[in-house]
Amino acid sequence: MATYDFSDTRGLPLFGMRKTFISEVNPPREHAGPAWWFAFHRNRLLVEVAEDTLRVPCRERFEELGVTIIQRHYLGRYDGLPCHAVDLADECLPDGMDFKDLRQVYGLLEEDLFVLGGRAVQIVEWDRTHQYCGRCGSRTQTKEKERAKVCPQCGLHNFPRLSPAIIVAVERGDEILLARSAHFPQGMFSVLAGFVEPGETIEECVVREVKEEVGITVGKIHYFGSQPWPFPNSLMLGFRGS
Repeated sequence: MATYDFSDTRGLPLFGMRKTFISEVNPPREHAGPAWWFAFHRNRLLVEVAEDTLRVPCRERFEELGVTIIQRHYLGRYDGLPCHAVDLADECLPDGMDFKDLRQVYGLLEEDLFVLGGRAVQIVEWDRTHQYCGRCGSRTQTKEKERAKVCPQCGLHNFPRLSPAIIVAVERGDEILLARSAHFPQGMFSVLAGFVEPGETIEECVVREVKEEVGITVGKIHYFGSQPWPFPNSLMLGFRGS
């Protein structure tokens, strides 16, 4: 039987905000000045391209870019400036801009903005896929003062979904266990990972995933840290095992 140890928390999550972000649902009544705009078309982020770096648009009026907005969501304030997540209707590209998959912009976009982009794309995708009630099929409404979609007919509430997943570094001395999937690019290997199943604890998930994927039963499990993983809506929980 595996034993679980949460006293070992060496290291930090891979992503952590360097400046202050305050999550909010309702935008300020009055705001004059620039804001951050995380705009997506088919979950690809609109970025300004400048030499070898990418930037998220920060301006007062996003509509001046000449794009068609389907939906806009207020996220909160980053470093004092409002942040908005925007769903775009088409791939109309303003000059000097491009659409990039979030995986493509890692390392090219400022880390805080990458983290906020991950938050934004999950809100956009959640809204896009919850326009109708999953129980009765009625058109849903966006609830005020809460991040939720509510059905006016049957009262079903839907909140942004998170799918917990584990990732585990199985170690033996100075060795680490790596595996590869058939869909990986040539030469790419990874530590083991998988989604938590209904009725399962995260610790049980670690043991099961390792057993299923490589046939090994892990003993001691040490929690390492967590990070948002917006591909598409996971919360990744990291462990070390032996």
